[in-house]
This record gives sequence, structure tokens and C-alpha cells, in this order.
Amino acid sequence: MRFGLMVDLGRTSPDISAQQNLQQVTELVRTADEGGFDLIVTGEHHGHEMTVAPAPFTLLTYWSHLTTQVRLGTAVLCAPYWHPIRLAGESALFDLISGGRLELGIGRGAYPYEFDRMAGGIPPEIARQQLGELIPALRGLWAGNYEHRGSLWNFPSTTSTPRPLQPDGPPLWISARHPEVFEMAVRNRANLMVAPLSRGFDEVESLMERRRQAMAKVRNGFAPEIMVLRDTYVCAPDEDPLVPARYLRQGEGYFSNLFKTDGNVDNGWVAWVDPDAANDSDDYHLENIVANQAFGPADHVMQLMKQYERAGTDVYLYNATWGAPFELELQSLRRFCEEVIPAFASKRATGPS
Repeated sequence: MRFGLMVDLGRTSPDISAQQNLQQVTELVRTADEGGFDLIVTGEHHGHEMTVAPAPFTLLTYWSHLTTQVRLGTAVLCAPYWHPIRLAGESALFDLISGGRLELGIGRGAYPYEFDRMAGGIPPEIARQQLGELIPALRGLWAGNYEHRGSLWNFPSTTSTPRPLQPDGPPLWISARHPEVFEMAVRNRANLMVAPLSRGFDEVESLMERRRQAMAKVRNGFAPEIMVLRDTYVCAPDEDPLVPARYLRQGEGYFSNLFKTDGNVDNGWVAWVDPDAANDSDDYHLENIVANQAFGPADHVMQLMKQYERAGTDVYLYNATWGAPFELELQSLRRFCEEVIPAFASKRATGPS
């Protein structure tokens, strides 16, 4: 099993400047690169401070000059916001700049708040359709002289300029929950990114089963790798895991707001809502956060990582920026690098298969 780090430039108040925030997140990136992580990813979001990510390739280009070995990617670009020709060219340019280190993650998008502003309020099924049409178009454009006649885009023969440095194009990862998207990934020979959200390990097993069912249904011989995202925190020996759990619960109150089209956002600042009121489960009770997420001392987190590996996880994606103060994030990440990663064989030199 390999390890990835997910970070973003989110803020919940102006107490930390945008410049300081960038410096802090960049320190997490450099720590991960030096500490044995195989992959670093960032997402795409628009119109709010909670996850500041309007130009992922710009941010990744900055980090590509500050890292040496780690692969760099998106988790995820939102398909409804991209034209295939633009995405093929921009992603290929970053692959060239980074020395062939791009891992391209794409999804249909998550926040209704953003759909209402960036994509005309389209329903999820339309966004899913755009994702399904975008993936083969990218491969065609990277190969060259590709003409597209689809239900969403039409253009005459076109070639991505530049071409990606990686001969077959960067590895593609599709963010999936719906069974149809799992099947879409298998049909297009793309890997899978999944998130168990706030749920327990049984949700991880359910996602693995969806992969198995998709492979059985499509039957094209392709076995996608699977990347699992979890909020993660390695406690100091004398630290109570309820402390980071309180920060995560606080952070979830902002995310819950963005899943409403009319979410309360003023001048970019996202208002907080009680996650218990926004969700119909008790997943955000503190004891359930500790039980469901990867929170605890290093030996406990290491055992959890082995459980994820046994379940079939190819890349464990450590979500680092979920609401804890920067110093706690950094200390946790250092403990993960020093006490957890060494227990696993690294494949960072080869990248995904």
C-alpha cells in the first residue's frame, strides 16, 4: 500500500492570512515529500474560503519546484467546469513541467453550492454524464487527431498541445460512489478514488465490493487501483484523541453548509451549522469520529493502515486539512512519516501500475 496526502488552502476566518496559509500548507507538502509519501493531491473549488482551490495546476506547479520525488495530482477536478481540449492541454503542460509526475483525478463535483454558481445548478446525473464523456475525450486528445461527437461537446479533429510527458498520458483516477461511476471507471481503464465519509469501516468494505461488482459486470480484464480518503490524525503518546475529534466536528459544520445550494456564505466566508442538525446520523458525535476516522496514537493508526491494506486499498489518502490548527496538523504528519510509513514497503519510485 502506498500513501497519499490531501491538502487544500481552506480558511474559516481571516485570522490567518492567505499568504501565511499558503506557507503552512506548503510546509505540510514538503514534510510529506521528505517523509516518504508517494503522492500529494489537491482539489478544485470556487467561490468560498472553506476550500480555496480555483486553479489546482497553478498550485501543483508551485509545489513541483519544491518537491523532488513525490507524485502530484488532483483530487479532484470537477468535470462540469472543464472543456476536454482545455483540460487535455493544461494537464499535459503540468505533466511536462513536473517531469511526468501528474496523477489526474476527476469527479462530477460535490457541493451543490458550487454547482449553482459554476454549472447552472445542474443535477448530479448531468454532472455524471459530463464525467463519462470527458474521460475518453482526454485519452483521444492526448493520442492526437481526435474528433469528438458527443451529447455535450462536439469538435473537429484536434490534438492536445503539448502532449503529456508520460507516454500514455497521466494515470486517471475517477472519484466514485455511485455504482454506475465504478463501472464507468472500469470501462475507461481508470483507477478509483473513494471516500467513506464519516462512516465506519463497513463503508470501506462496501466500496471495495462496488469495485468488485463493477469489474464483474464490465468484464474487460481491467482491475482498477483504489485510493481511499480518510481524515487522519496521529496523536502524541499522552494526547486524548477527543481533542482532534472536536476540531473535525467543528470543521464539518462548515462543509455541511456547502452541501446546500443556498448555503450561507458571506463575502467568501462559510457560516457554521451544527453537523448534527445537517445530518440524519450520529456520525459526528465525538466518540464516533474517533471510532470511524484514523485517529489515535501511532501504533493504533498503524494497525488501521494494515486493515485498509488487507481490505484491498492500493493508496491510503491521508486528509490533513480538515480543521485542526496547523501545528497539530504538522506534528501529526511528522509522526505518521516517522512511525507509520516505515512499516510499509514503499513503491514511490514506480508510481501506480
